[in-house]
Amino acid sequence: MEEKLIKIPLNGVKETSRRLRAKKAINKTKVELKKHLNSSEENIYLDNSINEKIWERGIENPPNEIRVRARRFEDGVVEAEIAED
Repeated sequence: MEEKLIKIPLNGVKETSRRLRAKKAINKTKVELKKHLNSSEENIYLDNSINEKIWERGIENPPNEIRVRARRFEDGVVEAEIAED
């Protein structure tokens, strides 16, 4: 099992329309995890804490970045959750 702390920048989602920003932030989180942990997107599972953090300020104003603790198992499955500071 491999574990990493990753800081995911979400500032690029502010350039999309206001009603799609939170959804775009979730998708960008999955893409970044795929890139950093060499896994396919269908094997990435996000914890509910990530969803709550992104939607905390509503659909139009997601955070600029989030810190994620991701674990990659031997079968390629990736589980991610918000990193506690």
